[in-house]
Amino acid sequence: MLVCPSGASAAHTGASAAKIDIDGLRVHPSPGKTRIVFDLGQPVEYKIFSLRDPLRLVIDISSARFSSAVSDLELEQTSIRQIRSASRNNGEDIRVVLDLNEEVRPNSFVLQPVMQYGHRLVIDLQGKDQPSLTVAPKSERTLTQMRDVVIAIDAGHGGDDPGAVGPGKLYEKDVVLGIAKKLHVLFEQEPGFKSKLIREGDYYVALRKRTEIARSSQADVFLSIHADAFKTSKVSGASVYAISQKGATSEAARWLAEKENRADMIGGVGSVSLDDKDDLLAGVLIDMVKDWSLSFSLEMGNLVLGNLKKVNKLHKKTVEQAAFAVLKSPDIPSLLIETGYISNPAEARKLATRSHQAKLANAIFKGVKVSMQSSPPSGSYLAWVKQGKTDKVKTHVIERGDTLSEIAERYRVPFRKLKDFNGLRNDTIHLGQTLKIPPG
Repeated sequence: MLVCPSGASAAHTGASAAKIDIDGLRVHPSPGKTRIVFDLGQPVEYKIFSLRDPLRLVIDISSARFSSAVSDLELEQTSIRQIRSASRNNGEDIRVVLDLNEEVRPNSFVLQPVMQYGHRLVIDLQGKDQPSLTVAPKSERTLTQMRDVVIAIDAGHGGDDPGAVGPGKLYEKDVVLGIAKKLHVLFEQEPGFKSKLIREGDYYVALRKRTEIARSSQADVFLSIHADAFKTSKVSGASVYAISQKGATSEAARWLAEKENRADMIGGVGSVSLDDKDDLLAGVLIDMVKDWSLSFSLEMGNLVLGNLKKVNKLHKKTVEQAAFAVLKSPDIPSLLIETGYISNPAEARKLATRSHQAKLANAIFKGVKVSMQSSPPSGSYLAWVKQGKTDKVKTHVIERGDTLSEIAERYRVPFRKLKDFNGLRNDTIHLGQTLKIPPG
């Protein structure tokens, strides 16, 4: 079957008569999807079709040649078993064959040059059985007794988008993933909190998809972690940003927001318009939620800044505001945290170390923790604790071999009460999870 991006014609024009160099072939695995990227000297004409018995995806690229050998491609966590290529039509064209482990839905598109990238042909292989994200209504979230506060942690950039690049090819995407993972562990270990990593490895997630993942995880807070760069290496220090509804609070904030929002151009995702304000009442309600969310974000941001200044110089001493696309989730308090300037050699050396990443993660953790403990969501364990009932609660950390029924029996509490007290929807528990034991 011939596959065409966005319902276009079978062949894609724009190639010149001369042979086009394919400068490289890259493969990026991510949950539920594998991305293949051809780095090109110019736009290409191409077509894609699938074959069965065995499963294959064929990519024919006209008037093209590989300018260097393609080898050492990591395919272990992808839907691809192997990649083969050969010349065809008397050496005029290139055929690339992907031998597949499973059926996939291919989606292809061409990206124009942007920042450090030239022309690219991108092919996304989506698993056919990949489930779609479902979002629980917020009213359903507040009905669950003793639930944990959910913190969504977003490591900026990833995959094809390295973010800022510091001395010695220190990539922002790697630094912030290290900080995000350390922050994730801190929240997972803290009673009353649960953490969700937006990306767990080196792959790209579209900006709007990041907030969609946070909402599907029923997040109470969204934290986007970055390490910025500037045109001069003298600039340094950490900053914290919240969304601006009326524009940026400074020219630097505006410039930064525009730069970060370009990430979707790099990742190959078009802009998304949210047209959910056609009803007057809905618009008023959304504005109310936005006002509350922004107010909470600013308060939380100031607490995070107060802790960051203990471990790092601050670039700005107050929470800045700018129109970051990744922060535009009206019902989830959100912060974008610039942990330092990777373009500053001294700060880059610190950001590259695990010890400094751990200090930054701990500072962010402390600020968010205090904020949530001061104003906990209704129905959460933190809200219950704030009411002065901590002396009546024991906790149990899940060990290998534990089951819910055995834990209920051990502490002499009804099985159903144990589930409800922890907001569990099923009997599944995992190693290291902290359960709250209700009073008998």
